Amino acid sequence: MNIHSPTNRNVQVLGIDAGGTMTDTFFVDSDGDFVVGKAQSTPQNEALGLIASSEDGLGNWGLSLDAALKQLQTGVYSGTAMLNRVVQRKGLKCGLIVNRGLEDFHRMGRAIQAYLGYAYEDRIHLNTHRYDPPLVPRNLTRGVVERIDMSGTVVIPLREDSVREAARELIAADVEGIVISLLHSYKNPAHERRVRDIVTEEIGRSGKTIPVFASADYYPVRKETHRTNTTILEGYAAEPSRQTLKKISDAFKDRGTKFDFRVMATHGGTISWKAKELARTIVSGPIGGVIGAKYLGEVLGYNNIACSDIGGTSFDVALITQGELTIKNDPDMARLVLSLPLVAMDSVGAGAGSFIRLDPYTKAIKLGPDSAGYRVGVCWKESGIETVTVSDCHMVLGYLNPDNFLGGAVKLDRQRSVDAIKTQLADPLGLSVEDAAAGVIELLDSDLRDYLRSMISGKGYSPQSFVCFSYGGAGPVHTYGYTEGLGFEDVIVPAWAAGFSAFGCAAADFEYRYDKSLDINLAPDAPADQREAAAKTLQAAWEELTHNVLEEFKLNGYAPEQVTLQPGYRMQYRGQLNDLEIESPLPNASTAEDWEQLVDAFNTTYGRVYAASARSPELGYSVTGAIMRGAVPIPKPKIPKEPLEGETPPEEAKIGTRKFYRKKRWVDAQLYRMEALRPGNRVVGPAIIESDATTFVVPDGFETFLDGHRLFHLKEV
Repeated sequence: MNIHSPTNRNVQVLGIDAGGTMTDTFFVDSDGDFVVGKAQSTPQNEALGLIASSEDGLGNWGLSLDAALKQLQTGVYSGTAMLNRVVQRKGLKCGLIVNRGLEDFHRMGRAIQAYLGYAYEDRIHLNTHRYDPPLVPRNLTRGVVERIDMSGTVVIPLREDSVREAARELIAADVEGIVISLLHSYKNPAHERRVRDIVTEEIGRSGKTIPVFASADYYPVRKETHRTNTTILEGYAAEPSRQTLKKISDAFKDRGTKFDFRVMATHGGTISWKAKELARTIVSGPIGGVIGAKYLGEVLGYNNIACSDIGGTSFDVALITQGELTIKNDPDMARLVLSLPLVAMDSVGAGAGSFIRLDPYTKAIKLGPDSAGYRVGVCWKESGIETVTVSDCHMVLGYLNPDNFLGGAVKLDRQRSVDAIKTQLADPLGLSVEDAAAGVIELLDSDLRDYLRSMISGKGYSPQSFVCFSYGGAGPVHTYGYTEGLGFEDVIVPAWAAGFSAFGCAAADFEYRYDKSLDINLAPDAPADQREAAAKTLQAAWEELTHNVLEEFKLNGYAPEQVTLQPGYRMQYRGQLNDLEIESPLPNASTAEDWEQLVDAFNTTYGRVYAASARSPELGYSVTGAIMRGAVPIPKPKIPKEPLEGETPPEEAKIGTRKFYRKKRWVDAQLYRMEALRPGNRVVGPAIIESDATTFVVPDGFETFLDGHRLFHLKEV
């Protein structure tokens, strides 16, 4: 990591993770060395937290922000601003054009939207189910006369006068965007694109500037609720987020940068903030960590990785199996079902900033799901927080150094945490302050451990065959607690855990992806002419998607010959409900023999994901979608490789002791400065390893070893 070194550097890459609590930055120089910065997030103006975090990181290299920005070649942003805008329903005023007679389907949604995010016990009580307000209200929804059937055949021609009437009414209502989503337009987009053109004409006549979003241009996929929700997001949330990203990009350009910021997208690549399909960036921060873990695994040879990320607001888990990510095509987010390729992740609303409350009747402890965010907890006097958080428990138990939070930039007060926990938790429960705080941490760790175990076992695996990566600002504080007893092959905490998602952003490819729904069904004994036709249908979809991908790169100044294309497809056995995403072994397909190669690739993947014995070729095959990805190479961070030294940590790494409470007793924990530990050092608990950006807790019964890549390996002893 090379933290303290000469300033004759050439800084190349900036990765950003603007979370709800902290903003992390990750700078990479031309040698692949990197440094991490951290600062509190500033939701009112994200650029402020971003600049503070950048200055914090570059200070370790003795570089000014202005000097570094002039050298930077590329920057990648990830954050939660767009998702927060959707959750809070604070998007733009949009109008929606659908088929006449279907004006209510958007607000009706799908049944699952009535209970998304609810605990199981709440789902079984129907009176608790509710629908959130629709992104577009009924009074801004208009129907037009037309109908294309499920095969793409025109049943009712488009009545253009109905389109002009709808467009004029929405324009008169002063909408800030118009979304068009017609039934089965993914099969035949002709009517929807004609509606788009007419609406654009009417907007031109009005003298106004209103963007138009047709689902066939953005998300030509089946399931009208998913497709409509996602296309609405382009106007409702992506456009204002685009302005936020433009401000960040402009603020950095004003200080000397020469590039446009890229943004982490849901499929795991990065795209420009100018990209047409910006809704693909609705959730980007947690995905950065998964991409970082995948990159680290590729470099170091870890195939099966359980990714666990604890920040201030949530615990995010994802699995990498045999070096591959799982992509969900119909994810849900902010209680909406969507049509986006999303790196499969699960999230629990429990992080270091989560509020802790007692049920007034049962006295049961309830964690979250709401959080103090960047305000930490009661322990920060300036926070204005009165409800205790998990961080307050950390303070009471001796996990955290009140004088070294964010390197001392934020001063915390342990006594404030003690007083608040005594009043809110300890006295009502009849416990000491220490036992009440320890009980909260044990409950959180137990919940997270059970969740992690169920994630792995629910997919048919055992923790013993996985390496667990623990990261995020609060990950190293809890690593021992939520991995204890699970039997992972290894538990790894990177020294740059606090900025690991930003590291993942810096390691992500510059990649665009487009998808299209298909319906290709072949019997197992289909003749050669049918197999050839199937291959050509898939190829035609790839060519259409290739055009879209290359157009996106053209916006960023890349010629087609600079782009590496990778076609893919989604396939399943006929009659099955779930398909698999397959990377095509062929650059194009046009013959019956090509079709057989595609089928073989699917069978191989199916046997790996499930079991070889579960393969069912006798059912025949269905292709449900075509995929095209395009990428251009970018510089990536180099994983550190330093020679191992002795097991005994140097004396200068020891910075005293601190009382630490666990299992009903106080012990003296040896304190270490993380950056001063050397590769090969072994630290036996009870110990606390401190960095400006995070704290790594090693209790009694555990030890950790720092390898030459600056990865800590945690083991139970």
